[in-house]
Amino acid sequence: MTKTTINKLLNEQQNEIDACALYKKVAVLIKDEKNKKTMELIAKDEYKHYTRLKELTGRDIKARSFRVTIHFWFIQIFGLTFGIKLLESVESKGIKSYSELDRSLKYMDEIIEDEERHETELIEMLDEERLKYVGAVVLGLNDALVELTGALAGFTIAFQDTKLIGLTGLITGISASFSMAASEYLATRHEGGDDAVKSSLYTGLAYVFTVIFLILPFSIVSNPFVALGVTLCIAVLIILGFNFYIAVAKGYNFKIRFLEMAAISLGVAGLSFVIGVLIKKFIGVDI
Repeated sequence: MTKTTINKLLNEQQNEIDACALYKKVAVLIKDEKNKKTMELIAKDEYKHYTRLKELTGRDIKARSFRVTIHFWFIQIFGLTFGIKLLESVESKGIKSYSELDRSLKYMDEIIEDEERHETELIEMLDEERLKYVGAVVLGLNDALVELTGALAGFTIAFQDTKLIGLTGLITGISASFSMAASEYLATRHEGGDDAVKSSLYTGLAYVFTVIFLILPFSIVSNPFVALGVTLCIAVLIILGFNFYIAVAKGYNFKIRFLEMAAISLGVAGLSFVIGVLIKKFIGVDI
């Protein structure tokens, strides 16, 4: 093998032993026995990858403790499933095909492919509470984005006073969050779910946090139309961030879900703004 090939193999070998050390460290802190066992199995798979590559390079490599620690905290903050799936894709095996480096390594493609398929199956077995209630979060988040962006657009053209718009938006949003939480509770109970309270809490909290972020510009920016523009940008960023998280954690199509959610939220806001302009013009009421 050429020096370039060996260096690339060593780089992959380093990534595998780093991942092995990371997943072992994460497994120690997991309380759920099922998830703990799954993490230990994933760590073993990473070590298998490492030993395969070690056979080729003939070198022992130690895990980079600083890198492992950084990734460990990333998983702690963003969650087990999301953290692992994102790291697996971002750190993704720089060598897409070993046979492209050296024809004699063709057998490695099949071995690694089988092991990575097994690893993917293990990752799909992870069971996180936050992902169980993703439907409830989507409900609260989506409803808040659609309703409040539309309401704030209407309030902006009607009131043209940032403090009044912000206060009205806050009252509207908090009231709506209680309504959505109650509706989710009743719907879950009606369907026979035992987790109606948690489901309603996730819906309500997602709604409240979205409301806070959306009305924030009206307490900072003096021009109501500029504040509305900033609010719409924040709405798009929320949609972007949330859909990216769900796309990685649940394996959904990011582009389709993002465009759909953004189009609905911004479309409703635009329609509400136009309706506000028409009402103000034809009714002639100034506040």
